Amino acid sequence: MFLTPVIYPVSFVPERWRWMLALNPLSGIIEAFRDAIFGRPFNWGGLALSAVLTFALLAAAVYVFRKMVQEFADVV
Repeated sequence: MFLTPVIYPVSFVPERWRWMLALNPLSGIIEAFRDAIFGRPFNWGGLALSAVLTFALLAAAVYVFRKMVQEFADVV
């Protein structure tokens, strides 16, 4: 929760820790929204990284679900 920059901008985080914020798929989307609201140029790299991470997590979730679908109902 605290790694998603909702209340604070990414510029408040020291440069050496910003890579950790980039791993959060929601941070690029929130920063792009902030850029649109305040009329700043978009950080397309951060937005693209968010999209790639989101689709990678989706692919991993689909893979794990398909492997566990036979046993899933028994566990639940």
